[in-house]
Amino acid sequence: MKMEKFHTDGEKLSNAEVFKNEMTRRSFLKKSTGVAGITLGLTLTNSLNILPVEAVSSSSISHSIGKKPNLVFPVISDVHIHSSSNKTLEKFITTLEQLNQAAPKQDAFVVVGDLTDYGVLSEYDKFMSAYNARKQAKAASMFAIGNHDYWNGLSVADAQKRFLEKTGMEAIYYHKVIKGYHFIVLGTEDGRTEGTFSVKQIQWLGEQLKIASADDRKKPIFVFHHQPIKETIYGSEWGFSANRDLFYNTLKPYPQVISFSGHTHYPLDDPKIIHQKDFTSIGTSTGAYLWLDAGRIQGEVPEGADILNQALIVEAYHNKVLIKRRDIHNDDWTGEPFEISLPANKQNFKYIENRDKKPPFFTNDAMLSIVYEKAAATSLAIMFTQAKDKLLVHDYRITAKNTETNQIEKEFLAFSEFYKDPVPNPLTLPLEGLQPNTTYEIEVRALDAYGNASKNSLKVLGKTLDGTVEDVTINLSKSKLKGTEDQVEVTIEHARASKSDWIGLYEVNEKPGDQAAIWWMYTQITEKTYTFTYNPKDNIYPDRYQAGSTYKFVYFYGSGYDAVASATFALESDLVTA
Repeated sequence: MKMEKFHTDGEKLSNAEVFKNEMTRRSFLKKSTGVAGITLGLTLTNSLNILPVEAVSSSSISHSIGKKPNLVFPVISDVHIHSSSNKTLEKFITTLEQLNQAAPKQDAFVVVGDLTDYGVLSEYDKFMSAYNARKQAKAASMFAIGNHDYWNGLSVADAQKRFLEKTGMEAIYYHKVIKGYHFIVLGTEDGRTEGTFSVKQIQWLGEQLKIASADDRKKPIFVFHHQPIKETIYGSEWGFSANRDLFYNTLKPYPQVISFSGHTHYPLDDPKIIHQKDFTSIGTSTGAYLWLDAGRIQGEVPEGADILNQALIVEAYHNKVLIKRRDIHNDDWTGEPFEISLPANKQNFKYIENRDKKPPFFTNDAMLSIVYEKAAATSLAIMFTQAKDKLLVHDYRITAKNTETNQIEKEFLAFSEFYKDPVPNPLTLPLEGLQPNTTYEIEVRALDAYGNASKNSLKVLGKTLDGTVEDVTINLSKSKLKGTEDQVEVTIEHARASKSDWIGLYEVNEKPGDQAAIWWMYTQITEKTYTFTYNPKDNIYPDRYQAGSTYKFVYFYGSGYDAVASATFALESDLVTA
């Protein structure tokens, strides 16, 4: 249970109680060191009263003691079973077993897309074998197709046919009634990452909603689709644009709709994972690996992201729906359940946009220091006590002001790493791209999930080391490869510690972004030199890797296409001799 994340109106605690069992000033200082002539300034501007804090239960079961739900079903998504690795398969098996323990009497089991990584036969076989061996006999299986389930080189029609044949689903989109509750499952209609829901499918959705509402207006209507609706939940920037308004407006007249979507891999811990305006939308996280907002120091796929594995358990009662968030990787609940009152009424929605207007805060005992053993010519590392918030501290806004020019040279945004178990406190962050031999005033301000900024901040002075900046380089063990099975050793030098950084292979005339990489991998660089062996057998698009052409490795900072280095090699025929 992520106890430190939740602070709501309740019993007031003293400053000492708030920091009970947390790091003391002495233990904090042991983790940081000073430099002569630099005032570290472990400071906090402005004092303030402590916000009320709620003691959070380690189990959400208490919400329904003595009451038996009318309907129970888990919802998962983005399992990404892989053909050449069993890592996600093992996580899927753990998910099924743990959900059977947490919900031993399921009426349905829903997977909201991306069952597979590439939609190949072996991936479906692994998925269905694991599922069939552990599914509950009375639980109706409902699977939605995701964009990854199309990525098998087949036509759209054939990819859909494979999905239906392998999963046993009756159609790409369909409507089921279970114990008097309506389930409407939609299907993205091609492999586009953004997703495609046609006018025809949305019109069908409208017809099914009328049927469900006419059956019983007081009951929720459960709707499932892989990509989220843009401008709704946390991560919905990854949602679909085509027919977005038609889709939304089709759901709008039905406040009893609860819409579940996957695709984003964003964690359930963020309070914006649920959204209410005209109806309820909620994200379903992932069973494979974490993805996060862009623009943070840690990157969109931070180190250790593959540990994340989360699920929802939905319980429907006559007067409410409880949606419980499960950390499969931590074998516990995360946060309090979301509670949706029935019959649904927009006027009573509580998970509305900007529902939290109270900013986070640093306590009087909060500390900030430079970690000088991690300093370099163009970077500093800082360590500080995490801020507090009513719901969740999401980010920190950090500025580096040159003390000679009195100008802010760099601004950073960093996650609080709320997605980790436990959440690190203190938090250590690298600040890169600074000038050598320069003194900076570093200021840290906290942001909550809704963008509210702390009124107080932490400040410290730090000085970078003297030295020169070296360019990132890629060195290959040979410049000519003999045949499409020849391997090469690749060495990356002078690169930063990875923040979703990756390396991809392209034909020399291809422009990254316009064309998918023939092969690619994330790098986890911790030292200045990083070496690996490239094996063409791992190519994602082997048909584009042919003898007689020239290819290039390109190294990118971040999860986009910010190229910082490249190296080329010629791919010769097997018959060519050295």
